Amino acid sequence: MSVKTRREARLAGLSVTRQRSVRAGRQEWPVGAIRWRMLKAPALADVYAARPRVARVVRPTPLIRHPLLSRETGLDILVKHENHNPTGAFKVRGGVNLIGSLTAEERRGVVTATTGNHGQSIALACAREGVPCTIVTPLDNNPEKNAAMRAYGAELIEFGRDFDEARERVEQLQHERGLRYVHSADEPLLIAGVGTYALEIFEEQPDTDLILVAIGGGSGACGCSIVRTGLGSRAKVIGVQAERADAFARSWKGPSRVVGERCDTLAEGMATRVTFDLPFGILRKELDDVVTLSEDELAEGVRLALRTTHNLAEGAGAASLITAVKLRDRLAGKKVVCVMSGGNIDRGTLTRILTAA
Repeated sequence: MSVKTRREARLAGLSVTRQRSVRAGRQEWPVGAIRWRMLKAPALADVYAARPRVARVVRPTPLIRHPLLSRETGLDILVKHENHNPTGAFKVRGGVNLIGSLTAEERRGVVTATTGNHGQSIALACAREGVPCTIVTPLDNNPEKNAAMRAYGAELIEFGRDFDEARERVEQLQHERGLRYVHSADEPLLIAGVGTYALEIFEEQPDTDLILVAIGGGSGACGCSIVRTGLGSRAKVIGVQAERADAFARSWKGPSRVVGERCDTLAEGMATRVTFDLPFGILRKELDDVVTLSEDELAEGVRLALRTTHNLAEGAGAASLITAVKLRDRLAGKKVVCVMSGGNIDRGTLTRILTAA
């Protein structure tokens, strides 16, 4: 198999072996090149099993109706404030569930790739559990997120132009150092842990009609979908992506999975050029729709969050709010939950967004 074929396979989030090919989604890969890493999707029982581990670190986050947001949008919206978590993002739930479940052998050390929120969750969990942690970020990554990961004691390596190239370096380190590779999306324990916030949503508002949630790797949308279906709710789950990082949206809507040319978006929590096997397989069946946002809309989402909820949200974290505005007519009369997935915006990006208003 050629070097080019191997690299394309890795960028698509697939494991590379010398075994026969399989179908990933509806995308065919060369014979002898790729084996799809078969992973069992978590179920509602796995989310409940994750809850005690998550509760050691994370308290239930607020589900709040903000009068200013309701007035400006004309909608019945509750905001799920995952930005209030330790690390400032929803991903901490998955990190503590996965690291808390490692075997004795795996606890020798883990390695992962991130643009920040996933890496912070793994770094925090490893610090609590005494597990050595190596994290690879893209060059020019959010400096505040890098500083936070180092503060938790992680070894930080900066490599590549974006998340997907950083992930390639992780795969090399995994073999060189004999580390447990924690994928940012293809991990059932991560998705089960993240799903605990969806349990909180439906326990507090069982008659929720619709959930808006940002999609990068897709673990958050997976958690919402798994819990929704497991509880027998009729709520819709709609994903949100950046137009400049829309590989998931195009893959979900189209006949086959695609690899994007770029992911240059201010919403770094959505910045990936690929889809990932496990979440894509779940969301292909479970997701009700996906919406894409322009950079101007993403920036307005950050301003909207600050103006109407008095919360600082990063681009991905505020994406659900501006999507509610975009879909205002469609959402009229419905009980909507917007997941504010994270608040870790860097000062430079925030300054540009606010001065452009």
